[in-house]
Amino acid sequence: MENKAEILTVTNYGLDIYAHILREYYPNETVMQLSGRDCGLCRNPFAGGEHTLHIWIEKSNPDDSTSDELARHHDTTDTIPDGDAFTFAEQHYHLTGEDLLAKLAEDLHLVRKSESTDNENTGTPVFSFFCAPVSNTHPLKDYTLLDAYLYIIGSKAKKRTDDLRAISDKEQAKRFKSSSFDFCCFSGTFAKRNTDGLIKHSGLMCIDFDHIPDPESLRQNLLFDEYFDTQLMFRSPSGDGIKWIVSVDLSEFSHGDYFDAVAAYILQNYGIQIDKSGRDVCRACFLPYDSHAYINPQYLSSHGQESI
Repeated sequence: MENKAEILTVTNYGLDIYAHILREYYPNETVMQLSGRDCGLCRNPFAGGEHTLHIWIEKSNPDDSTSDELARHHDTTDTIPDGDAFTFAEQHYHLTGEDLLAKLAEDLHLVRKSESTDNENTGTPVFSFFCAPVSNTHPLKDYTLLDAYLYIIGSKAKKRTDDLRAISDKEQAKRFKSSSFDFCCFSGTFAKRNTDGLIKHSGLMCIDFDHIPDPESLRQNLLFDEYFDTQLMFRSPSGDGIKWIVSVDLSEFSHGDYFDAVAAYILQNYGIQIDKSGRDVCRACFLPYDSHAYINPQYLSSHGQESI
């Protein structure tokens, strides 16, 4: 990322920069909750952790309705100067200028558009990755199946996955999952997470199996399915379900029609009614921790890794 404007376009006006830094200080908390264009008061690590940091989104030029938007902040105790995501990042990294931009690009894994295009040209499926909470409709960056796999088997979501599975109250667990887990829309890249925001379909479909009595047996059966090749598969955040990512051919069918066909196939061959929410092309799929997640070996071998 070469300039601030480019970074703002892939960080939800800079909100993802604030969220990333705040998570560094408060990793097990919901650090921001966006309502409309306002995040309200958040904890400020530079003001003793008190809820004095007001973050919101506004026009860069309030007098021009066509001007770009960006996230800004104000501390109610004036502990730090007013500013935007970049001035807030300066407080954390103690860097400025190009050094700061490079550090943000590295830490937030920001991808240039040309890099995304390279993935498309090599036939690697590309889809949108979003930061929590699930109400966030603006993607952080493009992801590949290998990106998602490495996220899932890594430690990033382990604590929140363990915490979720320790919650016995269903409504409390639902709220925690919605506010705490990053997610993907495996079926494509999006300008915004809604049907009209679809930029390009990835050729992937996420099949969601909920509340399965024996997830491991289902996992093995799906891996050896004679009709579908598994591209990615992992346990659901709750632990009693399976997320099954398969390739689909939409040359003759719409996403919804193809999903209906897959649902009928699963019911006939496995006797399982799958979650119909997967019919929605922009359906969010939460990314948990699963050290035993499976990825099609072709994506490992193409990156110089051995199949496991």
